[in-house]
Amino acid sequence: MKPPLRTIEWIPDRPGVVLPGRVRLIDQTKLPGKLVYLETDDLHKIWTAIKTLQIRGAPAIGIAAAMGVVAAVQKSRARNGAELVAEVERAAGYLATSRPTAVNLFWALARMQRLARAGRARPPAELRRRLARAALRIRDEDAAMCRAIGRHGIRLLRDGCTVLTHCNAGGLATAEFGTALAPIYTARQRGWDVRVFADETRPLLQGARLTAWELAQAGVDVTLICDHTAAQVMKEGRIDCVMVGADRIAANGDSANKIGTYAVALAARAHGVPFYVLAPSSTFDLTLASGARIPIEERDPREITHGFGRCTAPGGIKVYAPAFDVTPARLITAIVCEKGICRPPFRPALQRAAS
Repeated sequence: MKPPLRTIEWIPDRPGVVLPGRVRLIDQTKLPGKLVYLETDDLHKIWTAIKTLQIRGAPAIGIAAAMGVVAAVQKSRARNGAELVAEVERAAGYLATSRPTAVNLFWALARMQRLARAGRARPPAELRRRLARAALRIRDEDAAMCRAIGRHGIRLLRDGCTVLTHCNAGGLATAEFGTALAPIYTARQRGWDVRVFADETRPLLQGARLTAWELAQAGVDVTLICDHTAAQVMKEGRIDCVMVGADRIAANGDSANKIGTYAVALAARAHGVPFYVLAPSSTFDLTLASGARIPIEERDPREITHGFGRCTAPGGIKVYAPAFDVTPARLITAIVCEKGICRPPFRPALQRAAS
């Protein structure tokens, strides 16, 4: 298997130092036609990259947000730590407005803010370096968590099985290895023959443009299907299990993921197919009792009426365009994180995994 692509990383301007530098990320809006990298140290461009899905996937946008804070303050003229903390707070507040559902974004920003506040007595130059090292740790920790998810999740697979997945929860959505796709990559490294059916994932086609592309790049046997074909291939007995990612998981196990995931979970239950959610513990939001309180982002109606620039609906038509839905815990067979496999009842299992 080819080495995984680095979806996002920090590139220092000079070897041997961490600052100054810039964020380098794959522009996922250009895939699969072109592999294009965006390099910037501009806070607004990083915000825009998150907002417009140039970088997407809950873990990846958390990493982007942490690096965005660093980019915002690396050339600061703050005279003391307190002034630098104020700049960190402003940058974090701005980045927090980019997207509302993925909790990793807010988790990463809160971590950077806590570090800044704890170091307000330090010289600004030292505090900037500490922030930069913290952002790099978030990236490296995510890569390690994804590999751990792969090691745990492979226990749910067998050589010769077929997995259905929805949207993209692979290397493009994380630091490098993926969440829902991590067990598949792990199985591939072990020489197993694991096949994948990938939903196209309308309206932005993350499954067609991203999942199918990265699996094919890795040499995995992948078949692309329309979203509404998922129930049919389950009915035909082609699917052994479903593996999806998550943008936020409530305390009871309700899981928010790309719109259409709930329908896949219902189809899996109807056909007796195990449905697994795979995500790092940074995706857990144990402050929410259930998925009813997860904020759901609504996207620009033009993503539906003018998909990829072509008008496909009557002018002036009303549009409802939620980006995510919430799969109830009762439809989830297990939740896999870096700590292991959590099974129902999810509330105590998630609490143990988060501790």
